[in-house]
Amino acid sequence: MKAIGFKTSLPLTVQDSFIEFEAVKPIPEANDLLVKINAISVNPVDFKIRQNSAVNTVLESPKIIGWDAVGVVEAVGERVNLFKVGDEVYYAGDITKQGSNAEYQIIDERIVGRKPKTLTNTEAAVIPLTGLTAWEILFDRIRINPEKDKGKTVLIIGGAGGVGSIAIQLAKKIAGLTVIATASRPETIDWCKKQGADHVVNHKDLISSVRELGFQYVDFILDFVDTNSYWDIMVELIKPQGHIASITGSSDPIALNKLKNKSASFSWELMYTRSMFQTEDMHEQHIILNKIADLLDNGTLKTTLNETLSGLTADNLKKAHQLLESGKTIGKIAIKF
Repeated sequence: MKAIGFKTSLPLTVQDSFIEFEAVKPIPEANDLLVKINAISVNPVDFKIRQNSAVNTVLESPKIIGWDAVGVVEAVGERVNLFKVGDEVYYAGDITKQGSNAEYQIIDERIVGRKPKTLTNTEAAVIPLTGLTAWEILFDRIRINPEKDKGKTVLIIGGAGGVGSIAIQLAKKIAGLTVIATASRPETIDWCKKQGADHVVNHKDLISSVRELGFQYVDFILDFVDTNSYWDIMVELIKPQGHIASITGSSDPIALNKLKNKSASFSWELMYTRSMFQTEDMHEQHIILNKIADLLDNGTLKTTLNETLSGLTADNLKKAHQLLESGKTIGKIAIKF
């Protein structure tokens, strides 16, 4: 099969930052599906791993990354019971295994959902990683109850990004929250409003922008940009007994003691936790992806696709990574095979 990967971490300006090569088509075992991939999407985690996983070293075999895919099941392992050959599927993958930048991929059926019927391959390919991340941060980490929490406020830092775009939709349409999203450019402000944000505020003066709307504090904060840069701002804006959650990680320790007087909570969200640790509820991602597929098919949610490239090539992956590294992408980028 054709695959694209890298053997050392290089800037995109270097020719071998991505290389095309032939790999052996894998064979599914146990709970695995063998999927023939039709489209993929790119996410910030892709370029972060490309930049950091093979620094000052040369791998024996190229590393294949990529954690969003849509395709058709071509073969199944002996313990598979959720899917059959010929099923159309979508998934966000497993960070401990080879990724989706290839013609075929092995994937555990417990983290795979049925492809939304009403979406094209590219429209569906942009959903899994960000959809799972947004769903888990809202309903598994903060544990928002749509009946009890309806009408409460959520501040989404990074509203126009991949995760922010679908998080706005889920927070508004499923959780019933009042959504305040951050954006600063006219095009990103417009995008956030189209996703369903009630208010859009400028992240460059966040405290003042939120309070000018009449909100002294907010019930929940979702950080999709940078925990370190926004920590003191989030501490100030979070409501007493509120909840902050972040996907970004931190190079420095987080001063959790600053939340003490407000009895506020903090959670990390990593979509890969369930597959990485083979948790008892790993199958929950299959359920979530199917719920999201239903919501896309009935029109409650909409795809966050904003740009499509054609062809599984090193040049297209370089272009997609370049766009992501700029930090100015809106919504999601897909590559159709």
